[in-house]
Amino acid sequence: MNTSFHFLEKSLQLYRYPRRFAHPSWQAWDAADELILEHIHQEQGDITQASIVIMNDDFGALSCWLNEADIHHVSDSLVAQIACQHNIRENELDKTRIKFHDSLAQIPQAPDWVIIKIPKTLALLEHQLIQLQSVLAPTTRIVAGAKAKAIQKSTLALFEKYLGKTHTSLAKKKARLIFCEPELPLTQQISPYPTTWEMDQEPFTILNHANVFARQQIDIGARMLIDNLPNCNGKIVVDLGCGNGVVGLCVLKRFADAQVIFVDESYMAVESARQNVKNNLPDQFNRAQFVVSNCLERLEKQQQIDIVICNPPFHQLNTITDHIATQMFEDACSKLAKGGELRVIGNRHLDYPQKLKRLFGGYSVVASDRKFSILSSLK
Repeated sequence: MNTSFHFLEKSLQLYRYPRRFAHPSWQAWDAADELILEHIHQEQGDITQASIVIMNDDFGALSCWLNEADIHHVSDSLVAQIACQHNIRENELDKTRIKFHDSLAQIPQAPDWVIIKIPKTLALLEHQLIQLQSVLAPTTRIVAGAKAKAIQKSTLALFEKYLGKTHTSLAKKKARLIFCEPELPLTQQISPYPTTWEMDQEPFTILNHANVFARQQIDIGARMLIDNLPNCNGKIVVDLGCGNGVVGLCVLKRFADAQVIFVDESYMAVESARQNVKNNLPDQFNRAQFVVSNCLERLEKQQQIDIVICNPPFHQLNTITDHIATQMFEDACSKLAKGGELRVIGNRHLDYPQKLKRLFGGYSVVASDRKFSILSSLK
């Protein structure tokens, strides 16, 4: 993995997180980061007195390079926050110059700069632009960046709708910048988020914050998993990568004495799951816990776990990868009580059977169709 970031006379060592899963071809920054930093360097050479809000800085490249300023790192991803913290320490930078905010927290008032890395989910961008409406000052400058192909007419339309006049730079290294000039005072518009939809397998109304997977309807993997739940009577169950919590919600509904721990690295996902239990099963709320964690890293070491249920993602941001599934399986193997079960759904072409055989010594097929298989391994 290329870790040496040399740019404009600064040198940093930057790593993706978790470092042990990083592929040799991956790096923790991209061309859009370089274009953003070049622009800020040209516009404001001395940043030591600047207040900068940085949104969606996935591994901390921008936050580390701009560490001489007062940085507000805004992200929906705990993994992004951890990666940035690790890279701050790795480069012996001043950790007091950076404050971390999750995607549902209030953004600091009147920043000098707002930097936005365009997120994969357009709804998250819309949520963030709405958040910015109430905090911008006349002197605030806004620059956003992404791969050129990720900046569509719909992207620019959101900037125009919520903030004001918008234009783009020329493409360079297949990346492009967006410049926005807010037309203050802005009329604060009502956010369309969170959204809701009605579930058909159970009589639930499912609430979804902007960055939650399957925000408009249940995904087919979760649907199949719900139809093939293990016996959770008297068990402590982890809904790992819970998203809006539909799987764990069904466990609470169908097994009166089960306890469910909802775990996701997305703050919006865990909050959506919390609200869905509170709204749909208020009498069962005391049987639920909600943890923002990268896989099972932040669960208490002594906490007993009987069953882990998961539908692993096979991408990190725009990178296709199986390392998240690998860590989920390893963490489950480590945390499960003896005799505990990992139940996982995945596309049939993925090599989950081999991973489970290596970690658990074997697996069984619970159900399958043309696209998915549900696998079970016992510790």
